[in-house]
Amino acid sequence: MPRIPIIMPQLGESIAEATVIQLLVQAGDTVEADQDVLEVETNKATLTVTAPCPGRLHQFQVKVNESYAVGAILGYVDATDEVAARLGLDTLQLKSSAEKSGSAAENGTADGERGSGVQPTVRGLPVPAHAAGASYMSPRLKARMAELGLHAADLAGVAGSGAAGRVTIEDFEQFLANLERNKMSPASSMRVAVADAMRRSWTRPLATVALPVGLDALLAHRKNCDPRPGPALYALRALALALAENSAPAGRLVGNRIVHPSAIDIGFAVEAVEGVLVPVLRNADTRRLKELTGRYNELVDLARQRRLPADATGGSIATVTNFGTFGLTWATPIPLPEQTLVLGMGAARRVPNWDEKRQQFVPMMEANLTLSFDHRVLDGGAAGRLLARVAALINEPEKL
Repeated sequence: MPRIPIIMPQLGESIAEATVIQLLVQAGDTVEADQDVLEVETNKATLTVTAPCPGRLHQFQVKVNESYAVGAILGYVDATDEVAARLGLDTLQLKSSAEKSGSAAENGTADGERGSGVQPTVRGLPVPAHAAGASYMSPRLKARMAELGLHAADLAGVAGSGAAGRVTIEDFEQFLANLERNKMSPASSMRVAVADAMRRSWTRPLATVALPVGLDALLAHRKNCDPRPGPALYALRALALALAENSAPAGRLVGNRIVHPSAIDIGFAVEAVEGVLVPVLRNADTRRLKELTGRYNELVDLARQRRLPADATGGSIATVTNFGTFGLTWATPIPLPEQTLVLGMGAARRVPNWDEKRQQFVPMMEANLTLSFDHRVLDGGAAGRLLARVAALINEPEKL
């Protein structure tokens, strides 16, 4: 009876592996084509792997909480000769492949395990640590750190005993020994991915400008909307329109050239368990606020479940984050490594505002807008003009 392999699929752009978190069926169970058989987790989402055909599950060749590369064989389904022929698979070749895989499993070297050379997805360029830490690392120390998957930034607080304050291999081993005396918990794949992205982002010169914006017009407009868009969506739509007028501020510096965006795709930050996900609204400049609201709310729910579809991740040119939901009035968010801009919105507060006509102060709702940017691409003046345009559009919500 032919055994059809269950293959780890390509789960998204730049995803090289996934961790098995749950087996949804057992050996001997009858499965249908495209039935969910495993649940896996990447650094972006939780997804399922399906059966390639109808048949009986012969066995899994994976362990829960282990990572496997894209293309790895996760298990086998016993199928009929007719099914194998319909899939265009050679029966003898399938038998030979299954026998080899079975032999490998008996020797503890199942295809796709991390021990067989799978490289973790989360790998970033090491960021130079502060001079008080690992300002210089010997080849031996670098090799030891690479063995443990650590970055130079992880040693920023280590006091070196070597010449000129260098961190020696003995300092490093003592540092590791001291860590073992503390309570530790494993970092989730999402937490590690966020940390990696922030390390890469911080290799650039970043700056932030800010501007208070009145929200009375926005709040009045929102009351008459059904469904009601959140304040962050108003900011996102305003940023999209401003960048549609002039997309240069969202360009990326690569070598000696600035790469302009081909579409105004804007992401927005959503807090998920142990990290942050950034769903993307495509062509946000061409879609009215009312049209975007339903999709925005849908993506917020999917992000919190860590089940974002592939077409709603990656490729955005800027991000909007509403740090005001945490009661913060001011913050300096960091742009993602592949982006130049991140627009932030703080918590709204009632403040006195001078009314020229009345010649008196009147109360108004106001929030701080911040724009963090890559200073290699954008200077303070250009960033300030972009932020002022966003604020002006927010004060004309009927145009959004």
